[in-house]
Amino acid sequence: MQTLRRVVGRISKPHGVRGELQIEVRTDEPELRFAPGNTLLLDDNQLKIVSAKVHGKYLLVKFEGFESRNDVEHLRNGLLEVIVNIATTPADEDEFYDYQLVGLDVIVHGETIGTTKEVLHLPAQDVLVVMRNGEELLIPFVKEIVTEVNIEKKFVVVSPPPGLLEEVPDED
Repeated sequence: MQTLRRVVGRISKPHGVRGELQIEVRTDEPELRFAPGNTLLLDDNQLKIVSAKVHGKYLLVKFEGFESRNDVEHLRNGLLEVIVNIATTPADEDEFYDYQLVGLDVIVHGETIGTTKEVLHLPAQDVLVVMRNGEELLIPFVKEIVTEVNIEKKFVVVSPPPGLLEEVPDED
């Protein structure tokens, strides 16, 4: 079984005095990844989740063995990871793990314009970060724009609206 370490969150900062941490979620499945009883990796340390709850744009997480703000202060900015089986895929055929999308060729009108660098999980929608000619291009990851995803052949097809990939000419 081939596995990969995947980032599921970044520790922002301590919250309150009881050892809770604000987490910037970097996974499509926070309810699964941050479920009480699960273990996450921080560098080479295993952290067992005691509790997790939504707090604004963050997730507040408490780990076993950390009882005060002083106990967690040194964890600030740490990346939380899980080990995933690369053969595992989401239950819904229209969902993908970030690691499946990174590195795919991006095709527009039959021409490869770049490669996916990462996936951003923004409040409105997910966004593909595409490297094109040394520059980052942001493409909303919605069905109307990303019309096909082929993990096996390593490409996505994009049907961009006017102005997404090029400058819109000024109207005179």
